[in-house]
Amino acid sequence: MLVFNTSNCSHSFILSGITGLENFYFLIGLTLLIMYLVAIFGNIIIIYIIKMETYLHEPMYIFLSMLSAIDLLLANTTMPRMLGIFWFGSTEVWFDSCLVQVFFILFLSALESGILVAMAVDRYVAICHPLRYSSFFTSRTILKLGLLILVRGAVFTIPFPLLIKRLPFCNGKVLTHSFCIHQEIMKLSSADYTVNIVYGLFVILCIMGIDSLFIALSYILIIRAVVDHVEEASLKAFSTCAAHICAVLVYYVPLIGLSVVHRFGISEVAPNLHIHFGNIYLLVPPVINPIVYGIKTKEIRSKVIKIFFRKQKWVNPSNDF
Repeated sequence: MLVFNTSNCSHSFILSGITGLENFYFLIGLTLLIMYLVAIFGNIIIIYIIKMETYLHEPMYIFLSMLSAIDLLLANTTMPRMLGIFWFGSTEVWFDSCLVQVFFILFLSALESGILVAMAVDRYVAICHPLRYSSFFTSRTILKLGLLILVRGAVFTIPFPLLIKRLPFCNGKVLTHSFCIHQEIMKLSSADYTVNIVYGLFVILCIMGIDSLFIALSYILIIRAVVDHVEEASLKAFSTCAAHICAVLVYYVPLIGLSVVHRFGISEVAPNLHIHFGNIYLLVPPVINPIVYGIKTKEIRSKVIKIFFRKQKWVNPSNDF
């Protein structure tokens, strides 16, 4: 049973930028603003195209629109606050606001991991069992998968802010990141936070660990099927996986790096390493995903070209004479 500490010593935290780069905060903020705009408009364009084009109302593109919606929310959860730090020196964040950010970062991360699994399974069925694809990925199946991912994310992440709220923070309140993350906040507590460590590890294994195994297994089976049946159709279907593989790597590599740095104390040897991993983990996927899918997915790429580079009728100058 959780006992909440109503006499919490600290009612706010101080967020940090990047130590040693204070003279470059304006340029860092400008870069962050460009990334934010790319993330917002890129994901909105993908969602708009998939919604408006009926021929894109297929499982693969529906999952992609879900991924874009998650990236859109994730960008708004972190980037505006970081801009306030780099440009306006707005470093103080109230305790409850910090807990809200912790929840949404973890919740949206869990949703993104679940969607990446759904997309991997989608590609596996499409390539390895094409005749069963339409009967397996029905509208009802997609809805059930979406609800399952949503409920799973909520159930596993709601305890995090509750576990933090029960702790007293009397020893300090300065965070080295530009956003609130569970791994760092718990270490500022003046009480025993073993429960937080155990539960955090449990969630990492149950969500990211199991999801990564499903994704790896899906692509092992996909590669084996393509190698065993080297056909033009199989190769063409496998080429659609390139964007998804990039999205998986962009998401999981920084996540693993951030977890390793925090859990094994590597940040003491390389002070800014955990900050860079954290920034990459939260900032890069919302920016990279729409770019990668826009370039690698032919249907979306052609529609984007039509939107921004509409063909104009060429008038031969010789006709004027």
